[in-house]
Amino acid sequence: MRKKQSKKRDLIPDPKFNEQLVTRFVNNLMQQGKKSTAYKIFYDAIDIIESKKEDKEKTSLELWKDALSNVMPQVEVRSRRVGGATFQIPTPIRPDRKISLAMKWLIASSRKRNEKSMAVKLAQEILAAAKEEGAAVKKRVDTHKMAEANKAFSHFRF
Repeated sequence: MRKKQSKKRDLIPDPKFNEQLVTRFVNNLMQQGKKSTAYKIFYDAIDIIESKKEDKEKTSLELWKDALSNVMPQVEVRSRRVGGATFQIPTPIRPDRKISLAMKWLIASSRKRNEKSMAVKLAQEILAAAKEEGAAVKKRVDTHKMAEANKAFSHFRF
């Protein structure tokens, strides 16, 4: 590397739950710099989850964290050229990348849903992911299947 690596900035925790992870999620949810709108969508989704959840002993924020951990992938495939051929090599994922991939997949799959508002879409996707179903969990399963199928090429990793 020619230049020094940039420093990770500390995120300010969100106002309602005082969690940095929520701020990180809202930053991924935000479009065109509208953070207050993104916070409103997230908090509305949490309220919807609170009203629709079956498990009464868990809070809606814990349910969201469970959904996020259910979507987190453990391995991914990376392309690598070896002797003119390109191989898909399974590699373990760094912890911060696991979280960011899970957030991106959860948000992307909730945007593709057919509900009325974004808050409802997000709430439904979080509830589905907490039960190990939904499009975001399917994405994680597909990623793991791809890594499993290409595990023969894992000796190319160094």
